[in-house]
Amino acid sequence: MEIIGFFKALGDETRLKLANLLMRHELSVNEIVAAMRMGQSRISRHLRILTDSGILKSRRDGLWVFYTAEKEGDGGRFNELFMKLAGGDRDLQQDYGRMKAVLEEGSRERTRFFDSIAVDWDHIKKDLFGDFDVSGEIVGRIPRCAVAADLGCGTGELLPRIREKAKQVIGIDRSPKMLEEAERRLASNGRGIELRIGEIEHLPMRDREADAAVINMVLHHIPAPDAGIREAGRVLKTGGSLVIADLAKHQNEEMRKKYEHRWLGFTRKNIERWLTESGLSPSGYSQFDIRDGMKIDLYVSKKK
Repeated sequence: MEIIGFFKALGDETRLKLANLLMRHELSVNEIVAAMRMGQSRISRHLRILTDSGILKSRRDGLWVFYTAEKEGDGGRFNELFMKLAGGDRDLQQDYGRMKAVLEEGSRERTRFFDSIAVDWDHIKKDLFGDFDVSGEIVGRIPRCAVAADLGCGTGELLPRIREKAKQVIGIDRSPKMLEEAERRLASNGRGIELRIGEIEHLPMRDREADAAVINMVLHHIPAPDAGIREAGRVLKTGGSLVIADLAKHQNEEMRKKYEHRWLGFTRKNIERWLTESGLSPSGYSQFDIRDGMKIDLYVSKKK
């Protein structure tokens, strides 16, 4: 019986704790090692047992491997029951607290990284994308509207161009230094543009505040891009438009080493699934070559 395999896999305290963490977040092996405070070889053995049992699943992205709980089939149904039973366990909650501390430190590291490159960001983008005018492609897909938001606006290069389509523009970024650069950029042409500090996974916006939103080359930096898309859906009015620009799936590890890319791009299937799950209806897709065999995908969707 398959259920016997599930219980056998969880018949070890370490694996029980691992399963509890990975039912809450997708984590890389290094993050799991840091949260569990154990050696990688020991962690890998336990991960293999949990994966073979069907409780966990893994995702390889370039040289990195990520683990999370299975959400489909018998494994998914078993995991739902496990979460109900484990939710109030004090020891497991302590483990979860350590994991949150690891993730929060990773978040702070990303903020420090973007703060450190804020002054050079426009030049870095030029090196990454060459002469491709991703901003022009995005703006061409935004309808004229009252309120539009750039979710992860960086140094604000796109904000004045969005302002051509919207009466009010909201620019949001987690990096204080990026927003300082945006303020400087907008000093002489910032009428109708408001800057806010915040994370795309927890937007400082009201429900249904915007008629249109943009997520421009942001999703590959965050641990849970589906959460970012879900937040975008929350802040859009019914019938509102979301434009996403991001890298197509690739294997260029330099993007991770030099520019803090957590994801090496995305498949069209994944992005459109996350859009649908967030109450958005995909309505347009385009792909563009940039450099070194890499491509940018543009997605347009509407809030149902």
